[in-house]
Amino acid sequence: MNLLNLGFSQFFEDNFGRYRGDNLRPLRIARQHKNLYIGLDETGEWQLDLAGRFRHEADNGGSFPTVGDWVAVAAREENHGTIKALLPRKSVFLRKEAGLRTAQQAVAANIDTIFIVNGLDGNHNLRRLERYLTLAYESGAAPVILLNKSDLCDDIEAVTSEVETLAIGVPVHPVSALSGDSLSPLAEYLTPGRTAAFIGSSGVGKSSLINRLLGEERMLVQEISEQDAARGRHTTTHRELILLPEGGMVIDTPGMRELQVWGDDDGLKQAFDDIEALASGCRFRDCAHKGEPGCAVQAAVETGALDADRLRSYHKLKKELRYLEAKQTQKASLVEKSRWKQISLLQRAHKKQGM
Repeated sequence: MNLLNLGFSQFFEDNFGRYRGDNLRPLRIARQHKNLYIGLDETGEWQLDLAGRFRHEADNGGSFPTVGDWVAVAAREENHGTIKALLPRKSVFLRKEAGLRTAQQAVAANIDTIFIVNGLDGNHNLRRLERYLTLAYESGAAPVILLNKSDLCDDIEAVTSEVETLAIGVPVHPVSALSGDSLSPLAEYLTPGRTAAFIGSSGVGKSSLINRLLGEERMLVQEISEQDAARGRHTTTHRELILLPEGGMVIDTPGMRELQVWGDDDGLKQAFDDIEALASGCRFRDCAHKGEPGCAVQAAVETGALDADRLRSYHKLKKELRYLEAKQTQKASLVEKSRWKQISLLQRAHKKQGM
């Protein structure tokens, strides 16, 4: 194991340069346990905690490390250290934090490929796939779709063609974790130094696929009943960076029951590039594709060239992004208002002291 095989490319070398004079060393985050992290370098595993100043900055608008991140570490005793800084990320898969809070959650960082896993045992859902694609494009990593449990599909060619039509230009691979069939094409994405994250709902077989790639049953896998398969069943409970025997790395992630979008319109435009292309033919530049005269998108729906469900999915995701943008703007406004209120109070207190 060396830093290059862990993904320490020239991008990270350049960004780590400022820390070399401070006697710090680069490590990659492999796991997180509450406030403790496990990092990797050429010497093996390190147990890491956060420096007080770093934690304060992360609590106040910064970012906490996530699996896949590169960090600058001050060594203490053997294989124990303190995280002093987080290196810039070349990619990061973000989603809105589950629940009511308007905050982002970093699922995995510095990934080259996002394997979006769909199960063909009742878990296959085109609308959910569009949501994953939107977030994958937003991350900066390249999406690849894996149609797992292909052995359970009666017409795999038809399903593959349907997905390829929806995700134009995205590689689509039918695979079977149970039989191990059709996994050989994944090798091109998992060369030494490259990282792939497995993303998908509970029960689609992410951990089973990783076990196949590892050649051993390392990741916990539960039996999935027919009822569980339809709604998804949670198996993986944490994220972990795993080194593969033939080179490359994978990140296993927990199944996501609640996947809310995060980011701007860029990922949406890429995931729905067919609608964006049609929109260029609309009469009005600000056409909302909801009944305006001369709407090329609605015309495509009427002729059957565009699926009406796909357009509804596009509108839904766009509405979520607009709502998220409004909430963030409102939150920023409240923070700014609170800051000026504190400044005003301090100024008044200072004047009173001077009288």
